[in-house]
Parts: sequence; C-alpha cells; structure tokens
Amino acid sequence: MRVVIVTESFPPDVNGVAHCALQTARHLVRRGHTPLVIAPAVADPAADAEAPCAVVRVPSLPLPGYPQVRVALPSRRVAAAIAAHRADLVHLAGPFVLGVRGMTAATRLGIPAVAVYQTDLAGYARTYVGTGEGAAWRRLRAVHGAADRTLAPSSAAVRDLEAHGIGRIRLWGRGVDTARFRPELRDDALRRELAPNGELLVGYVGRLAPEKRVDLLAGAGRLPGVRLVVVGDGPSGPALRGALPDARFLGRRTGDDLARVFASLDVFAHTGPFETFCQTVQEAMASGVPVIAPAAGGPLDLVDHGRTGLLVPPGDTEALYEAVASLAASPALRAAYGRAGRAGVEGRTWEALGDELIGHYREVLRERTVVAA
Repeated sequence: MRVVIVTESFPPDVNGVAHCALQTARHLVRRGHTPLVIAPAVADPAADAEAPCAVVRVPSLPLPGYPQVRVALPSRRVAAAIAAHRADLVHLAGPFVLGVRGMTAATRLGIPAVAVYQTDLAGYARTYVGTGEGAAWRRLRAVHGAADRTLAPSSAAVRDLEAHGIGRIRLWGRGVDTARFRPELRDDALRRELAPNGELLVGYVGRLAPEKRVDLLAGAGRLPGVRLVVVGDGPSGPALRGALPDARFLGRRTGDDLARVFASLDVFAHTGPFETFCQTVQEAMASGVPVIAPAAGGPLDLVDHGRTGLLVPPGDTEALYEAVASLAASPALRAAYGRAGRAGVEGRTWEALGDELIGHYREVLRERTVVAA
C-alpha cells in the first residue's frame, strides 16, 4: 500500500501524536508498504535525517505562548504531495489544522481516509481559553465525519466521539516498546543521584503544560521520605519549579535515557485529566513501575485499579496524596502492582498494534471497492 500520513506533529517533537505517527511509518516500512509523512515544518532542517520514510514539511508557525507546538499554515503542498505519492489511503493523525487540509485533498482525489483521534481538543480549549469547546467539536465532527473510519485509542474516547455525533468508529490502542522499557534498567547510581538519602522516587513524565496539572503533586511531594522527579519541558516549567521546590527537574529525556529513568522510579504518577490514551502510563507499566492516574480518559482502560495501580478522581489533590502515601508505605504492594503492570502490557507491542492498523486500512479499502462496484 502507498499511504500518506498527514500528522499535526512529528519528531523531533515529543508528544503522543508525533510518537504514534513515527511508529506507524516505521511499521509500514517494515511490512513492505510505502508511507509518506506530511507534517508542520520545524526549526531544525536536519530533523528528518533519520526518518523511516520521506517527509514533506509544510510551512508553520510556533503556537503563541507554547513555542514547542507548531501550527501548519495553509499550503498547496498537502494536496500536491498526496497526489504525487499516488496514495491508496490517507492516514490523518490527530487531525485539526493540517489534517483538515489532508481530508479535503483526499476527498477531492477520491482517496479513502482513516482519521485517528488522539487529542482532547475540547478539553484543551476549556483549559486554555475557558471556552471554545463547541467550536472544537464542530471542527472535529467535520473532519472525522468525512473520513471513512475513525480510530479511537480508548473506550472513553469512543464514548466522547459517539456523544458528539461522530460515527464509523473503531477502537485502536497504542503499542509500547517492551524491549526498551523494562524493569532490568533500574539504575542504583541514578537513584543515589536523585535520592541521596534513599527517598522514595515518585515521578511524572510528560509535557509541562497547564492541562497536565503537574501542580497537583505538590502535596505528595511533602510526604516524608518522598522525592518528586519531573521529566519533560513546556511552558509551565518555571511555575512548576516554584510550586514544587524540592522536586528534581530532569528536563526532556528520550530513548534509552528515558527508559532508565522510568525503571528507576518507585511510583509513576500521571495527573492530567484530558488523556485520550496516555502512553507514559504504558511505558511505566512496561518498566515494572506501579501507576497512579486520574480515573478519566485513557487511563481507565490501562490501569486495573487495585492490581496494576490506583485510579483517583481527576483534580483531587487529597486523593492523589493518599494514593502516593499508600504505595509509599507498602513495598510489597508496589512490587505486586509493578509485576502485574509489566505482564499486562507485554502483548501490546507496536508490531501487534501496527498489524491491527494495517487491518483497518485493508477493511476500508475493501469497503470502498464494494461501494464503487
């Protein structure tokens, strides 16, 4: 198959949309298909040197107040690149700006499209501007409604999409690199560096942005014998350093370095309530680390409460504090949750999820052939 992946974000960006688009392109190449990626331009002209396939960059601008996020500008390159690639199918990754143009081009060219829902844009609108949820859902309905199939990453995402009038939905989760993220990478030297007095390491990994609510960890960070570790960057970084004065901020970490940090934690705590999936929860589980996460969105599917971790009410500082305290007090419980978490994700490889995605592509192509006949 010749597949064009139109994505709102692609490495060197570090986020769920970029990571999933990269893994999709890699898997398609491994399976003998021919993908092309269309993504917003980034500052580094050498960014695509190690990409698994050709990448077409569309002019973009940094999002005001959040320069790590770039927004594509109107460009004829999208339609031209799809046509030149002779695409059999267009894959829209987290479509909102660039994806709308990709959907328009696919429709004009008569090419089937699969839209992958990945970002709770309505929740972000509520967080950043206090309004705009309706407008966000209207835009999402327009692009997903035009697609042949929408793939949602979690049961909660499926329910949200259906509640807002979007149909033709299938569930498609995310893979995790269980070879990279594994318990054996626990590093005593790193632990001594982060917790010189033998403190329990409670970590957050992800973007440092308002919607992630990392500030909710302030109470847990004051527990005796607990040291917070924060991995990531973003516009909330300076404010969080003030709110969490005793935490260790490690900045952005990737690859094997990130895997070593994950495995060296005692507890992983995710705080954001707007996750359609939450890949870092899977990476923590693959690393054998017990998880605390909000009982909302993607974590509802990922965390088996009382077996692989704990789910707490979203935004509840006290509940988060009590969950950390309960795990801090019980090494046996942490070990049991960690083992169960690792076992729970061992079959969720990118290879397995990639093959599942190709199955969706083939079904969509068959359905188009039947309609055309």
